[in-house]
Amino acid sequence: MNLMELGWNEYFSALFEPYRLEGLSPSRVVAQHRDRCATSGEMGDLLAEVSGRFRHQTTDASGYPTVGDWVALEPFASDRGIIHAVLERRSAFIRKAAGQTTEAQVVAANVDTVFIVTGLDGNFNIRRIERYLTAAWDSGASPVIVLNKSDLRDDLAEAVAEVEAIALGTPVTAVSARDGLNVDSLRRHVGPGKTAALIGSSGAGKSTLINRLLGRDRLPAGPVRESDSRGRHTTSRRELIALPDGALLIDTPGMRELQLWADEESLASAFGDVEEIAARCRFADCRHESEPGCAVREALAKGALDPGRLGSFLKQRCELERLALKQDSRARRQLEKAYGRKMAALMKDLKLRKPNYR
Repeated sequence: MNLMELGWNEYFSALFEPYRLEGLSPSRVVAQHRDRCATSGEMGDLLAEVSGRFRHQTTDASGYPTVGDWVALEPFASDRGIIHAVLERRSAFIRKAAGQTTEAQVVAANVDTVFIVTGLDGNFNIRRIERYLTAAWDSGASPVIVLNKSDLRDDLAEAVAEVEAIALGTPVTAVSARDGLNVDSLRRHVGPGKTAALIGSSGAGKSTLINRLLGRDRLPAGPVRESDSRGRHTTSRRELIALPDGALLIDTPGMRELQLWADEESLASAFGDVEEIAARCRFADCRHESEPGCAVREALAKGALDPGRLGSFLKQRCELERLALKQDSRARRQLEKAYGRKMAALMKDLKLRKPNYR
């Protein structure tokens, strides 16, 4: 594939110019293996790893190359290369990394569309879709909600209407990857040279959906448990796949949970209806808890706002506020460490320069 077919455009070309002067070549990360990346670009398909200097200078794991990234690469063998830099991302779907550490995990980079895939079986969960929408709005890409397994619902119209009520204009499409029903309608959201990432929990049918769009069974697809419709992790790595029509899809492993890594602006985009009501509150900093003149609580009492919707908003807001505090604390620690290293180096330099009068 040439660069244009991989999604290269004037934006990335301008960013890459300094690296081209250094004799490096542009490549896109198309798959990830532990500490190496499969890349495709001007020099063909290469298995690449980051340089020692890159590793030394990059302290945040989110700065390492991930699927969808454009990198400045130096080939050193017929099938190997060294990554010297990652180009600035135009968009990125990010979540908080699992565990107690406050770190971002980039799931997919430089995507134009985020397909939020959920099953219409036991996998269906409105509150989960709301979380994915917040993360999708934060990514910089355009979200599309894909309701898979439409063949399992007799009340399909009601299910779609329920999702549309919280989607606030985000496209909602019901499909059946197993039967191929309405799957081709997704193609209008991504075209030649454009990239879409499929995001969702295990068992939503992402791999089956990609196979249907490809027209062949390229990815393994497993069954789901009858008790909760959860599937096994049939996709174990992120991978960029080219469709016959030139569109690019990033397949991602199913997520057991989605811990948010976003900001208040993204939350406002996902909950525009709540924000619109909140604008009528007496106090600009109203928390919608027990303050007088709270328009949100008034709307709740009148039945104009769903309690579950408000609960989801408040829960996400609280989560993002805690994240912001942790980020501030982490940033302070990093600055203190950097300052300490700088002072230690300065004192060592002064000690070496001190004249010896003996």
